[in-house]
Amino acid sequence: MPGSLSHLRILDLTRVLAGPWCTQMLADMGADVIKVERPVLGDDTRHWGPPWINNESGERVGDSAYFTSANRNKRSIAIDIATEQGQALVRELAQQSDVLVENYKVGDLARYGLSYAELRELNPRLVYCSITGYGQDGPYSHLPGYDFIFQGEGGLMSITGERDDKPGGGPMKSAIAVADVLTGLNATIGILTAIEGRHATGLGQHIDVALLDTVVNFGANQIASYFASGAIPRRWGNEHPNLAPYQTFATADGHIIIGCGNDGQFRKLCALIRAPELAGDPRFLSMPDRNVNRAALVETLEAIFRSQPSAHWLGLLANSEVPNGSINNYAQVFEHPQVVHRGLRVEMPHPGGTTVSVVANPIRLSGTPVEYRFAPPLRGQHTAEVLSALLGRSPDDIAALEAARIIETRNIACNTASTH
Repeated sequence: MPGSLSHLRILDLTRVLAGPWCTQMLADMGADVIKVERPVLGDDTRHWGPPWINNESGERVGDSAYFTSANRNKRSIAIDIATEQGQALVRELAQQSDVLVENYKVGDLARYGLSYAELRELNPRLVYCSITGYGQDGPYSHLPGYDFIFQGEGGLMSITGERDDKPGGGPMKSAIAVADVLTGLNATIGILTAIEGRHATGLGQHIDVALLDTVVNFGANQIASYFASGAIPRRWGNEHPNLAPYQTFATADGHIIIGCGNDGQFRKLCALIRAPELAGDPRFLSMPDRNVNRAALVETLEAIFRSQPSAHWLGLLANSEVPNGSINNYAQVFEHPQVVHRGLRVEMPHPGGTTVSVVANPIRLSGTPVEYRFAPPLRGQHTAEVLSALLGRSPDDIAALEAARIIETRNIACNTASTH
């Protein structure tokens, strides 16, 4: 069956991560996503290498590996929207699209006649999603910023990292650009909500999604404690402020994770590691007791876990009702039996004549599953195709536009993908 969103066309004027993450999600669900890029340069992340996409001989045949993480299942067209003719092409495409997603600075697209107010006059059904750092209004709305900035300003770094009283303590950003990824997901939710609303009203609307708003919202469970108590949340490293034991423990040869979320799990842990006396200790009977006496509990458990290698403890806890796990690097992740079974690595034929590996979409739909139709495209790979099919431009028209440096074209065919 066609994808659930195969009836939708998305005009994608985004770059870097938050916007492309959103439009890749829509593309994975079947939407026709047309990615509008700058001629010559394209999306910023095409240049965020090494590593690059290379063929079996080690020759570079594509852009950065980073770019491939958020741009599959899209068609790329290269248009210079700083020119009047380029702007006219985008307006024509907007009239034939259901959704436009952009992450320009506030007001930038208005300078090109491509604001929501202008495009809704041409296409009242258009859903127009703007992704910015600080939002469309307010004293900071004009400022740029990357994920790292918002992890700091939104409070996430104040609770991420080792405790201040331990070696290496201090603020730490997440290794993954969580502000970007979560903002992309919020934008996706907003777009689907607006599409659903359009069924009732017949009209599109403007969606304002900001990285700062997203990071603050992401901290809601920690913030709820602050609102209730007035106590400012702090860094706990790999521990949990409300649960114990819920952290990493060093073993004789590495580390493991133990996560006891209730009293029953704690008692079972004590039995399995042959320390039943801990379950009966008045200091550790309930979760509040264990939180108050955390230092004594952790000291005792640390001594126990250091006595044997990780494999011993993981084997002992295997198939138990005590949540536990190893700490894998990404090579180990893609050797994990469950990861292999779920097919989380997808191989796609790249237009440069090689294959590119991407991470599978985590959403499983029984009736309209995700299809990996197009590998992350080369810049301008589909310019001629889109202008011809959607806007009726002749080969001579397209050649003239390219000669005037309004557009950039390539003519390369892509195949579909397979998993392994």
